[in-house]
Amino acid sequence: MTDLIIGRRALLAGAASFAALALAGCATSGAPRLDTETRRIPDDVLAMYAARPEERFPIPAARMDLIEPQFWRQIVDDPTGERPGTVVVDTAHRFLYLVQENGKAMRYGVGIGRDGFTWSGRGVIQYKREWPTWTPPSEMIDRQPELEPYRRGMAPSLENPLGARALYIFKDGRDTIYRLHGATDERTIGKAISSGCVRLLNQDVIDLYQRVPSGSPILVM
Repeated sequence: MTDLIIGRRALLAGAASFAALALAGCATSGAPRLDTETRRIPDDVLAMYAARPEERFPIPAARMDLIEPQFWRQIVDDPTGERPGTVVVDTAHRFLYLVQENGKAMRYGVGIGRDGFTWSGRGVIQYKREWPTWTPPSEMIDRQPELEPYRRGMAPSLENPLGARALYIFKDGRDTIYRLHGATDERTIGKAISSGCVRLLNQDVIDLYQRVPSGSPILVM
């Protein structure tokens, strides 16, 4: 899929206010207020973000009208200069790049950690999991005692903060506690509202999971 240049025509404008409490780390800490407009979504985009009924927990189609077109998955010219196979998270612009050959990269829109809950640097994707269990760190449980029931882990589901897939970031052989993971809330893509982790729509994290082997380098800027 080439770069998308989408001409948008506003047919309906409205304001919607959303508020949601996160379960905790790698979860939304509060969904933003979002003004939406109806736009025509190209058929190839609808196909990329269609429902995934074959999954262990069937995934509904994503509401792509809630996401700005620059955050739709697409092939772009690589702006990173990193070697092919490297994952690069550009936190300033809310993009994740998977560097490819011939000066290209697959670009995904992401949500990132809000101020005070971020990590940056070079590391590796140590391992990956399908429909992972989510276990909040002890420090997080200390801050949010209501998470105590999940000290030994929260079972996989669409409600699990890690979503359909998780890729685990290590640095110098140690777990950074930060993940690339799935999300069901389209309103969080392009925003800085999670507790540190990098979130992609479930359809995008499944695509990334298939492309990125364990041991791949990652740079979070």
